[in-house]
Amino acid sequence: MSMDNINRALVSHDLVQDLKWDAELRREFGENQSAVLDRYPLTPIERTAIEEKDFYTLYELGFHPYLGAQFARILFDSNESGAIPAVHHLLASIR
Repeated sequence: MSMDNINRALVSHDLVQDLKWDAELRREFGENQSAVLDRYPLTPIERTAIEEKDFYTLYELGFHPYLGAQFARILFDSNESGAIPAVHHLLASIR
């Protein structure tokens, strides 16, 4: 993973930004992740990586590291409990 490898065209970047700023979308994502993902023109590899919480693959595709940390908090439902559980999951995923 490198800052030089960031792919600004990844739709998953838009997904994360939308989830960060829209509490209703986050709630819906928590209840029906697939329905929310259907609204975004993700590549099959992006979508599978999200569904499998595979940050290694996302980073290989050029996912922005800052957004990865934000996304981990959403995917691992740690917005209330803090970032530490999400960081542990994120690190396990990329090892």
